[in-house]
Amino acid sequence: MSGHIPVLRDEAIALVDPREGGVYLDGTFGGGGYARALLDAAPCQVWAIDRDPAAIARGAVMAASYPGRLHLIEGRIGALLALLDAAGVARLDGAVFDLGVSSFQIDDPARGFSFRADGPLDMRMGNSGPTAADLVNGLPEAELADILYQFGEEKKSRRIAAAIVARRAERAFTNTADLADLIRANVRKDKSGIDPATRSFQALRIKVNDELGDIEAALAQSAAMLAPGGRLVVVSFHSLEDRIVKRFMLQAAGRAPGVSRHDPAGFAPRERAAFRLLTTGTVAAGAAELKANPRARSAKLRAMERLAA
Repeated sequence: MSGHIPVLRDEAIALVDPREGGVYLDGTFGGGGYARALLDAAPCQVWAIDRDPAAIARGAVMAASYPGRLHLIEGRIGALLALLDAAGVARLDGAVFDLGVSSFQIDDPARGFSFRADGPLDMRMGNSGPTAADLVNGLPEAELADILYQFGEEKKSRRIAAAIVARRAERAFTNTADLADLIRANVRKDKSGIDPATRSFQALRIKVNDELGDIEAALAQSAAMLAPGGRLVVVSFHSLEDRIVKRFMLQAAGRAPGVSRHDPAGFAPRERAAFRLLTTGTVAAGAAELKANPRARSAKLRAMERLAA
């Protein structure tokens, strides 16, 4: 499937370690790169979830190449437990997630994820719920500033929010180029060379799709479904995602920071950890992958394994 290059694919599949007869989850199907690699690695079953109907439609062609082995489900990863239960799947031998927006989505101007080419200010990964235009044109200034700061780590969030509110009083925002131009007019390009609109667009996308809430739910639910020896592998692309994954895996492996020695809870015996970490820190893309796919530069991979009961 052209248009999508799965980041850290080989490293992720090696860590999942698919085996014959195993049942695996590709929680973020996108272009199908991870699902295909899992299916090619062993005669196994793969259940793939994506909230984007376009991704599911693309996947139908791929599923025909793996009769009875690739199963596609349209839905949110935050509801994967219910989705898989409805499909009759009770346990998993492994799960892999490639977080964030897919190349198919960001490269299609009609989806409104990017300011590189003008398009409608949408940003929805699915077909329902408020769009980015709804947020930009309707939210109070303070709430808009909080979103830009919290989800985009934008230091000029208050200035941008004030400019948006002032402009929308005259004319509503409907397209990506219009919003990006306003942000650039109010925020100087910094030494990083990143376009001044980048952080704000990330923030709006995360809010529109409740991405961080979905990640937290998906990690907990997929980990709960893992059989002994089952592995969870997650590739993230920015600090907000990686922070959630790091905290979750450290806690699951009993490696979370201890309580203060002055806290009585510190004397309580710790429960035996149910997981072990498979990665020390994060795994990053190598030079060859970075040359072939510059989008891999910010990718971070973490993995853990469920221990025997």
